[in-house]
Amino acid sequence: MLQVPYIRDNKEEVINRLKKRNLDAAPMIEEVIALDEERRSLQTELDNTLAESNRLSKEIGMLFKSGNAEEANKMKAATADLKQRSKDLNEQLGIKAEALTQLLYKIPNLPHESVPEGNTDADNEEIYAEGEIPKLHDGALPHWELAKKYDIIDFDLGAKITGAGFPVYKGKGARLQRALISYFLDKNVEAGYQEVQVPHLVNEASGIGTGSLPDKEGQMYHIGVDDLYLIPTAEVPVTNFYRDEILKEEDFPLCTTAYTPCFRREAGSYGAHVRGLNRLHQFDKVEIVRIEHPERSYEAHAEMIEHVKGILKDLKLPYRILRLCGGDLTFASALTYDFELWSTAQERWLEISSVSNFETFQSNRMKLRFKDKEGKTTLAHTLNGSALALPRVLAGILENYQTPEGIRVPEVLVPYTGFEMID
Repeated sequence: MLQVPYIRDNKEEVINRLKKRNLDAAPMIEEVIALDEERRSLQTELDNTLAESNRLSKEIGMLFKSGNAEEANKMKAATADLKQRSKDLNEQLGIKAEALTQLLYKIPNLPHESVPEGNTDADNEEIYAEGEIPKLHDGALPHWELAKKYDIIDFDLGAKITGAGFPVYKGKGARLQRALISYFLDKNVEAGYQEVQVPHLVNEASGIGTGSLPDKEGQMYHIGVDDLYLIPTAEVPVTNFYRDEILKEEDFPLCTTAYTPCFRREAGSYGAHVRGLNRLHQFDKVEIVRIEHPERSYEAHAEMIEHVKGILKDLKLPYRILRLCGGDLTFASALTYDFELWSTAQERWLEISSVSNFETFQSNRMKLRFKDKEGKTTLAHTLNGSALALPRVLAGILENYQTPEGIRVPEVLVPYTGFEMID
């Protein structure tokens, strides 16, 4: 959530930066400023009314002490009017403050200055590529056919139990999935991230804190009877560890990693490009989250990118990194780099990780602050990244490592799987 004082003091800059998102934010920004003026005016009137009420109360007390009860009782009528006025003003103030908050929830984060112009993912900027694209044998198959051939992922069984987008991993497929989770977690822990296990359901406050709620695209699963939400990513519970906290400057950096299943409705996702593991309603992901000092957050962002690059290098998978354009940024992100894996069998790039800096957008929603050395309270910066999302990594391994004899397991995963081939 953007900070009102910043919007008020930098109105034109805010409007111009949001244009990178192809958003005409001028009407909303003007409304924010108008609501804030009304809120501040009401607050001033309330403060003055309370001060006058307190002054009269003290004067009444002195009149009673001096034996002037008649004059004191006359003044009590005035204080009764002031108390009613205070109550009315407080209610009006609450209404204005809530209206302002709800409006701020609709305004996305300001793109970082390095974010390129653009409308869709076609306008994203490739900044790095690594890895040799393998040459597959004749008759090479996409991962959904390999899954059926080797009986390692059953999409039909998942559809029978739940519905499309909920696969069942079997045998060596399940073990390979578990190996990837353990390998990702071990790499993250080695890099200094603390491993945690978190709930897979969150309350509304947690969803609001990270910008997942209000759910503008209808992608979260909601448990209505309990008013809880299935998590779309471990980012939501992990970042909320520090909601309503005031940290110390020496606490930074706070680095956390978690494995969770993730749940997304993926409404409106149809077609051949979402076949198999390409897009699911339930999938596994290992996440890294960092809470950082604002002066260090972009250095930390670069470190997170290098960390994900190291994992993909170990897996020997061809990949590229894209800097997302303004039109493709998520609602809460100031700057995002996407990692995409080349699927040789499908002949297309598959997104496998997003590494984002949210600056103060999430921390302002969560009231996540710290005290600096001078004792000043300041908003922290939040960052997160996938390290990594499993379905498309698994798809890439199955497709790029296939041979006429079977599917080789990446060397780095063999100690985790206990086998070298799926055949």
